[in-house]
Amino acid sequence: MFADRGYDADWFREAFKEKGIKVCIPGRKSRKRAVKYDKRRYKRHNPIEIMFGRLKDWRRVATRYDRCPETFFSAIALAATVLF
Repeated sequence: MFADRGYDADWFREAFKEKGIKVCIPGRKSRKRAVKYDKRRYKRHNPIEIMFGRLKDWRRVATRYDRCPETFFSAIALAATVLF
């Protein structure tokens, strides 16, 4: 689970830990005790964030005009094909 500093909360981390999910969230600057996280893994999530940002530039995908899941997935596939 990758998340930004805004999602740094002990209860949030514990919820994922109970489910067996590894968390990679950097600690907030105001945190008294530093939290360990894999910095190299965290830096690799940036291309994923950029991809979602580009997909949201397509108005049809961002506003989810298509309510049918198959049609919505087709719109995402079309946008991804054109963009990448």
